[in-house]
Amino acid sequence: MEAEPPLYPVAGAVGPQGDEDRLGAADGCEAPLDELVGAYPNYNEEEEERRYYRRQRLGVLKNVLAASAGGMLTYGVYLGLLQMQLILHYDETYREVKYGNMGLPDIDSKMLMGINVTPIAALLYTPVLIRFFGTKWMMFLAVGIYALFVSTNYWERYYTLVPSAVALGMAIVPLWASMGNYITRMSQKYYEYSHYKEQDEQGPQQRPPRGSHAPYLLVFQAIFYSFFHLSFACAQLPMVYFLNYYLYDLNHTLYNVQSCGTNSHGILNGFNKTVLRTLPRSRNLIVVESVLMAVAFLAMLLVLGLCGAAYRPTEEIDLRSVGWGNIFQLPFKYVRDFRLRHLVPFFIYSGFEVLFACTGLALGYGVCSIGLERLAYLLVAYSLGASAASVLGLLGLWLPRSVPLVTGAGLHLLLTLGLFFWAPAPRALKHSWVLYVAAALWGVGSAFNKTGLSTLLGILYEDKERQDFIFTIYHWWQAVAIFMVYLGASLPMKVRLGGARDSMPHPHFPGPSPRPRTPFLSPLGGPQPSTPFTASPVSPSSPISGGTHRLCFPAGVSQLSSWGLFGHLCRLGSWVPGICLPPCLPPWPARAPLLVFFLWCWGWDPAPGAC
Repeated sequence: MEAEPPLYPVAGAVGPQGDEDRLGAADGCEAPLDELVGAYPNYNEEEEERRYYRRQRLGVLKNVLAASAGGMLTYGVYLGLLQMQLILHYDETYREVKYGNMGLPDIDSKMLMGINVTPIAALLYTPVLIRFFGTKWMMFLAVGIYALFVSTNYWERYYTLVPSAVALGMAIVPLWASMGNYITRMSQKYYEYSHYKEQDEQGPQQRPPRGSHAPYLLVFQAIFYSFFHLSFACAQLPMVYFLNYYLYDLNHTLYNVQSCGTNSHGILNGFNKTVLRTLPRSRNLIVVESVLMAVAFLAMLLVLGLCGAAYRPTEEIDLRSVGWGNIFQLPFKYVRDFRLRHLVPFFIYSGFEVLFACTGLALGYGVCSIGLERLAYLLVAYSLGASAASVLGLLGLWLPRSVPLVTGAGLHLLLTLGLFFWAPAPRALKHSWVLYVAAALWGVGSAFNKTGLSTLLGILYEDKERQDFIFTIYHWWQAVAIFMVYLGASLPMKVRLGGARDSMPHPHFPGPSPRPRTPFLSPLGGPQPSTPFTASPVSPSSPISGGTHRLCFPAGVSQLSSWGLFGHLCRLGSWVPGICLPPCLPPWPARAPLLVFFLWCWGWDPAPGAC
């Protein structure tokens, strides 16, 4: 009986096929090298290339979602902790029992000053930090500083809260500049991965057509801001599930409040000094702060682990080739660009409106009327309206680029006019639905403004190798506007909405008559003069006279344009003859360096090649 042939040929054995295997290929040392190490016979290069770029596109989407979720969690924790902290520190019983005479109000005022004042210097150090750390690592470092601010609330002392607040203020503009640059860069990479065949035909050195990545940029910015605006709703979770159980109702907290809305002065004038029915246990506070700290740590992990690099290694080398001296000069060079000069009013308005929504609308109208226990629901309405409107920003794929900006500004203008003439009654819940609708509509305008501005900047400056300078300038102007609103927080509501404050005596204008009303820079419109223009003699020794008698507006009510911002800028240099400067400004020798710096940054030449 014959033995069955082996399933595999024995090495070195000569079979019926000689030195060839069953596939017809030579065996042993005589086998061709191509048959052993060659390509897979069923390999499809085009299909594998398509799969590779599909994975790259999914990676870009993962980066955008991770950055958006990280920003949402970071600001949700920060705003929620700050809101809870300020409410607890406001209650005088809590301060006396927990901290005695440590001076929490003074610590809180210095903490807010550090958060609002420090970003004014961000134009100097933000490009240096991004150049040194890179875009992704700057995002991670800034999120870590926010987490540091959360951790200092375990031990509330002057030497923990104030330095962490200053560090947080320094991280605000770098975080937003790196976030804006990161989202813009992801849209450009997504276009490259979607049109890789065109890139191969054009060559690696050829730039893509101008505006080619604009649709992807609009989609990514809509995703980012829809996530970010949800942070205002996430920030209310500690309020809803923890702090509301300890608050008095509106009949106690608003007992001495006499006027709300447009008739109010300052922030909640007459608000009760005790807002807590019972003091929360220290153990419960530690649990809440630990949960917030864990969420902040999760945001750091999202940015670190899921956000990929914004640039390739070779591109990072090219970007880092910029000298340190040019790093300091480039922001001021970009400031002179005629396109940025035209967008500066939108930058400033962007800072005004978001802070007015959180202070003027939420406190002066909301808390003053329907109580502190409903503040969380008011801000949730603002958050949901803004998040939904960010998704509606996708309509910009079919509409002109200016439509979102004009729509947001027009909606805010209508709301401002309505709020200017409306003074809700204190402790009245019958018109609470009006406040919720106003908050949601204000969020819609905010979303159109933020999404439209960020998209427009990414499209206008796509030819720049580094766009972090552009977003640095945008968020620096926004920080300047927030600082101005912070300085005017104690002003009457009509002043903040665009009116004038009540009359006060003024030392520079003699006579027993009271001082006419003086306008202030408003977040949403220019000041309106309340008295007719008259000729008023000024003493030659007065610091506002310049040694001559001139035709003056009463008490510095000089209105050179209907926009309060440009009126103040014009009064800064006294460019129109015969108009006195407001007495609050320093004399001309002290104003000259500021004016020269402003004119140098702003630039006189309207040439497009300024940058």
